[in-house]
Amino acid sequence: MSRPLIVLPRPGSDQPINALHPIRAPSETAFTATFGNVLPKAKYIQTPCGKAAYYELHPQPTGSRHSQSQPKISRVLFVHGVQTCAIGLQPLASALSSKFPSAHCVLVDLWGHGLTDTPLVPHEPALFHALLDALMDHLDWKDAHLVGYSFGGSTTASFAVAHPKRVQSMALVAPAGLLFARDFTEEENVYLRGGEGLEQRAKDWVLEFLEGGRLAVPADWEDRVKRGEVVAEAVRDWEMKEHRGHAASVVAIFRDGGVLDKDVEFKKAANSGIPYLNILGELDGVCSVDKLKAVGMENIEVIPQVGHGLVRERVSEVAGRIERFWNSL
Repeated sequence: MSRPLIVLPRPGSDQPINALHPIRAPSETAFTATFGNVLPKAKYIQTPCGKAAYYELHPQPTGSRHSQSQPKISRVLFVHGVQTCAIGLQPLASALSSKFPSAHCVLVDLWGHGLTDTPLVPHEPALFHALLDALMDHLDWKDAHLVGYSFGGSTTASFAVAHPKRVQSMALVAPAGLLFARDFTEEENVYLRGGEGLEQRAKDWVLEFLEGGRLAVPADWEDRVKRGEVVAEAVRDWEMKEHRGHAASVVAIFRDGGVLDKDVEFKKAANSGIPYLNILGELDGVCSVDKLKAVGMENIEVIPQVGHGLVRERVSEVAGRIERFWNSL
């Protein structure tokens, strides 16, 4: 039996908003039964909009192989993209944690993803900024180095603009935010605007656009998971089936959360004085060197022969570039 379609309120709309009763996320037991214990045990923060999950990689004692001249990277917050939750950044977080063992690294499941609730409120950037702000308060962090991937890159850039004192540096990996509604067809813009009678078709279009077609889970995904691999397609399939609010959050994020038309925020981030690095895949269709340069972003590294999935497909190269960036601070 298919679930009823859930449509979240839009910014500035007169749709009813119910922040007191979010759509609850699945349990950690359900998640680990499918994907194992790749992530540390989940911890939770309760906010006025709902409960959010986060995962900690704690500092480790430094060995002799780590130079005393290495900069003290003490706090790192990883912000994932739309659809795949925090587990998608686990390989990169693990690689960077091993390179900077004195760092306290934290991954968070954003609204509607993984083990985090879907609040029945507009999914605009400020909602995600408030979550990052609350999490940093909860951790007793005054600031941190942020690593944002895709939608998480857009969120990181706009968070740095809104809360500059909380961001020591930002590494933006394949950042979203520089796609523009004007570049979509009129029919696609109708779906972006939404409205009565359109929402099911709009949902189907958004999900297929983000996936590049219908979601196809590899036949060998279970064997790959048993070997400790993160199979993003399987994670997305699990969320669609097990998290009742996930699809609604994905559609709302795509429309209103910062995936589209964030050139002004990127220009402000580029001029904020906060150190930044952009890392792109040469074949990425979401972001490009030209798009970043058009908003004043100049510190750009390109990894050849890979697309938007570089954060999992080329972990060592992404981690190496972030390591050099942090060492240069």
